[in-house]
Amino acid sequence: MPDYNALISFLLKPLLARPDALRVDFESNSKSDRVWIRVAFDPEDRGRIFGKGGRTIQAIRTVVMTAAEEAGHNARFEVFDPTPNVNSDGYQDRQTDRDGQSEPKEKVERPRIDVEKPKRREINN
Repeated sequence: MPDYNALISFLLKPLLARPDALRVDFESNSKSDRVWIRVAFDPEDRGRIFGKGGRTIQAIRTVVMTAAEEAGHNARFEVFDPTPNVNSDGYQDRQTDRDGQSEPKEKVERPRIDVEKPKRREINN
């Protein structure tokens, strides 16, 4: 059986700003033909791990899946988000405080941009 923990650490740690925050969870069924691999890391490193258009995480997933296939396993690789209600910029999906009360939304004034509409031209034949 491949050492999935070492493989994933080898692939991900160079990309992380905080490599000590990397967590790898590995499970297999009783027959050891299926494996579930979950990884978690600091939310600030999300962009580094996923890459542009998700290409980096897809390449990592391909390497892990290939190693599992070579060992005769059916693998499932998941990225676990330790803070599911907080986006990468710290904005919470639900606008509630700890008491469950809704926070009043601040009205943001945005500058209005006046754009002149193009004039309609008539085509004469």
